[in-house]
Amino acid sequence: MTRMNPLLERNEQFARTYTPVPLGLPAAQMLVVTCLDHRVDPAIVLGLQLGEAPVIRNAGGRVTQAVIDDIAYLAFLAEQLFGRQGPADTLFEVAVIHHTQCGTGFLADPDFRHQAAEATGVPEATLDASAVVDPHLTVKTDVERLLTSPLLSPKVSVSGHVYDIATGRITTTLDATARTARAVASAIEEWPPQPEPALAEPAAACRSRSVSRACRIPAVGRRRS
Repeated sequence: MTRMNPLLERNEQFARTYTPVPLGLPAAQMLVVTCLDHRVDPAIVLGLQLGEAPVIRNAGGRVTQAVIDDIAYLAFLAEQLFGRQGPADTLFEVAVIHHTQCGTGFLADPDFRHQAAEATGVPEATLDASAVVDPHLTVKTDVERLLTSPLLSPKVSVSGHVYDIATGRITTTLDATARTARAVASAIEEWPPQPEPALAEPAAACRSRSVSRACRIPAVGRRRS
């Protein structure tokens, strides 16, 4: 017997009234980047319906290079397949959502971080940079990282938010902003883009009794050589 059985029963109930959603632009014109914490489910917290918004999740909801690659690919795909269906100057908004009481916060402790590095093989410095202790600060860092990436389409805007586990409310830290014309020109001059500094993907993958092990999240649509 598998623990999936009760969930498969729920799926049967879901399938009875299921209506397929055709491939197209996200109905809400949103893409969500957030934590894989089971207390932070965008479908429930944001009331998302099928077809409204792609969701990328990893430990901490950090904007890693893999996340940037995924967003770049999804923007390319949307532009190529559905660019004429939406406004000429925009594709979608990326909402980066960090949250309070994040399990990656344990990585701020040197002893815990050392054990995590030994268990996962991820360098301690990388784990330290991945910790979400103050989500209002880290979400600003990740929004800036995404906005300054040469891979981000100028037709994609980025906003930053914090979900409070205690209240269930999301507050906006940074309103939606697109890359400026100056940043786009600079990116063109710097093409091809150089590899960005590594960030753990995900950061909290460690063997511990206090924090569950997290598995790596494969990049959707990532091109392989």
